[in-house]
Amino acid sequence: MQADKTTIQDLSLFHSEEELSVFHHLDFTRSIGGKEWLRVLLQHPLHDINEIRETQLLLQKLMQVYNNWPPIISNGTIMVIERFYETAVNDIPAHANVTNSFLYKLFNGPDYALVRYSVRHFIDFVQGMQQLAQLLSGEDNPPILEKTLNRIKELLNSEMVQTMTALGTKRDLAPARVLYLARYLRHYFKNQARELIDIYSKLDAYSSLSGACLEYKYSFPAFIDSEVPTISATDLYHPLLETPVAYNVSLVQDQNFLFLTGANMAGKSTFIKAVGVSVYLAHIGMGVPASSMKLSTFDGLLSNIQVVDNIIKGESYFFNEVQRIRKTIEKINDGKKWLILIDELFKGTNVQDAMKCSTAVIEGLRKMKNALFILSTHLYEIGEALEKYPNIQFRYFETQVQDDQLVFNYQLKEGISNDRLGFLILRKEGVVAMLEKL
Repeated sequence: MQADKTTIQDLSLFHSEEELSVFHHLDFTRSIGGKEWLRVLLQHPLHDINEIRETQLLLQKLMQVYNNWPPIISNGTIMVIERFYETAVNDIPAHANVTNSFLYKLFNGPDYALVRYSVRHFIDFVQGMQQLAQLLSGEDNPPILEKTLNRIKELLNSEMVQTMTALGTKRDLAPARVLYLARYLRHYFKNQARELIDIYSKLDAYSSLSGACLEYKYSFPAFIDSEVPTISATDLYHPLLETPVAYNVSLVQDQNFLFLTGANMAGKSTFIKAVGVSVYLAHIGMGVPASSMKLSTFDGLLSNIQVVDNIIKGESYFFNEVQRIRKTIEKINDGKKWLILIDELFKGTNVQDAMKCSTAVIEGLRKMKNALFILSTHLYEIGEALEKYPNIQFRYFETQVQDDQLVFNYQLKEGISNDRLGFLILRKEGVVAMLEKL
């Protein structure tokens, strides 16, 4: 599924302040390599429905064994192994025995200390990989996992590695044994070790997604093998909110356009992002923040949420809004399945212009049956003219005023909002009083 840089930013999948990102929210990795692989997985949503379903099965398998993950492999263990191959040491004797190992230890004390420390971590690592392969073995494994397990077994299938796994908890080895193992690892196991680390890191990343599903009680969406786009979700919410309000949403081909209104801060942007993030996560193959969700695969996801002006190029906010809409139309005019998210269209021009432009855009986009649209606007007045189109749904977030205070219930209701609360907010925040004193 395509998702451009703007969409990735709009949905906060990654963020310059990592704690504010979806990536950080899903990060339960145990290693640096796992974290990097998690980043890769999150940057590459899938399109093939079979790939998605297979990934779902993999994560469900990992959820079953999540709490039994072998603790013997740590991020420190992997760092020691990588450092072992990156650090220069004096040549290790080809045929280590009591005499030459004693001399090596005597004249190359720092090198021997590094080698011995590294061998101990290598033993932990290969034993941990063997434990992991045993933990994940099963008759009903998805092909992607079975292929990975077979590769682990191939890489561990050498007499020397079997010797290391047979050592159990024994770590106090004689110098000759240490050098014997170190020479093998350094000269004959380098590529295998790096491949095993990469396999572990990738499994760590997938395990992180399964850990997130467990921690947040996400449900796995059901994908429909459909030629037309569709989304149906119950109790869907934004994953980054501590106390979210859940929504029900349904978009199908004959009702493919959701026209969303409501006051500022009422919840429009959060709702739009919640739908976008859930669809994106579904295409990674993981669970989503909803009690249930059914959807088709999408070829692409595009958003128009946080448009900015470009001072260097001399481009105004409104110009960039227009360009984003233009590029959106060009992209989705390919007959493929798209989800389009637009928040507060045409904020960068006067009200009359914005109303005319917004109506033209909505009347054009609603004719595209290959895409689903969610569009929010503060221009409630244009809603009445759009009611004649049967494929447009109208939803709004209600805001109430109690004792001169704004009350947001964040409940999605059917219809068009007519809240006009800007001046009330201005007065509530004390701005009107400040201005009167000038």
